[in-house]
Amino acid sequence: MIALIALLILVTLFLMASRVSAVALEATGMARPSAQFQARSALMGVGYTTAEAEYVTSHPARRRIVLFLMTFGNAGIVTGIGGFILTFIDTEATQTLRRSAILVAGILLILLALRTSVIDRLIGRATRAIVRRFTALDVRDHAALLPLENDYAITEIHARDGDWIVGRPLADLELTKDGVMVLGIHRASGDFVGAPRGETVFEDGDEIVTYGRTQILKELTSRPSSTGDRTHDRVTKEQHRFISEEKQSSASKIERDTP
Repeated sequence: MIALIALLILVTLFLMASRVSAVALEATGMARPSAQFQARSALMGVGYTTAEAEYVTSHPARRRIVLFLMTFGNAGIVTGIGGFILTFIDTEATQTLRRSAILVAGILLILLALRTSVIDRLIGRATRAIVRRFTALDVRDHAALLPLENDYAITEIHARDGDWIVGRPLADLELTKDGVMVLGIHRASGDFVGAPRGETVFEDGDEIVTYGRTQILKELTSRPSSTGDRTHDRVTKEQHRFISEEKQSSASKIERDTP
């Protein structure tokens, strides 16, 4: 019976580690679904080799979190297997059935308890408080701050000679009229320009981090200098229509929802 109780405690710690680590990953700027997926992947030792996983391991704080999960997960799985064997070794049929029922019921109760909104909020608040107290991380969900929906996306534009954007100051390009925000520039020299100003000039070889509608960002990557101004005027008009349609749609939704 002691082995059964220890196994249930281990399951509780296992699930708690997954939830706490997911919140900690959120604190580094990851969206909640991504943070939860990566935390569980690391804890179970699945090791998905995705671009998102590379994004996790490229961040020092995230690497420490994932390293803890991998270590705890491997140790927990081995300990859990040992505890499971000890729970049912040398037991009679009736004892096996009774312990099996207790184990299943206990795991279900633990899952239900951890999934309740009260417990979830307590774990989230406690984890964020610890992160704020002992780290310098910005506890924000960047995907929530910068919505990636309604065809909006964050992507990199590769600037090359002959492109409309190369050799011209950001202010002259007026990309905001196209609905495009420039978040940063990775120079070919290895330098990074964050939140570039109007006088910033794009150079050949720049990797430009942008935010906007997918269709416009895709078109901007292949906009030649010869026809760039005309295309810019056309896209600006399309963006105005898009914004007007969004406002009308929002107003109609408010009217329908208003009792």
